[in-house]
Amino acid sequence: MKRPVVALLSVVLAVTALAGCTLVPKHIGDSRDDGPGGPLPSDPDRIADARPRSEPLNPGANSPYTALGRKYVPYQSLRPYRQRGLASWYGRKFHGKPTSSGERYDMYAMTAAHTLLPIPSYARVTNLSNGRSVVVRVNDRGPFHPERIIDLSYAAAYKLGFVNAGSVRVEVEAILPRSSAAAREPPGLESMAAVR
Repeated sequence: MKRPVVALLSVVLAVTALAGCTLVPKHIGDSRDDGPGGPLPSDPDRIADARPRSEPLNPGANSPYTALGRKYVPYQSLRPYRQRGLASWYGRKFHGKPTSSGERYDMYAMTAAHTLLPIPSYARVTNLSNGRSVVVRVNDRGPFHPERIIDLSYAAAYKLGFVNAGSVRVEVEAILPRSSAAAREPPGLESMAAVR
């Protein structure tokens, strides 16, 4: 009687361990799997931040959607936004593939994925552990992990100094055009109230 129970428990533990491996994104903390496939740009430290400019919002990329069983309602206009939480990054595995905006993902561009910020929009991301800050253009949706608030391109993660760590605590703040009424509202720390 003991032998079948031990065998069953061994199988259950092995299957659970293997399933856990497939649920963890490979880019988190392992740049060998998702970092640059070839040589880096000649001086990655000189990759320029995204330059905020006025752009029409992409209606298709800003519609409500469901991912991994959760419903998200993206902002339909530019508005103040500031939140602290975990950032992660994505690289070679998605390089050249379409983003939610329809553009091709470029791991060497200063871009980001966010669940709620309008596409396209711009945000300042600050690494809370070292004070480094970058400006990114939001052109994709994600991350769809409850503890993470933004997925950054490889270049943005490199400039923030956390490529090898895989994730880091950051503050994300929307950058608004000076002329918009929303730019005059003070940005409070956001909750995930728009996530259902």
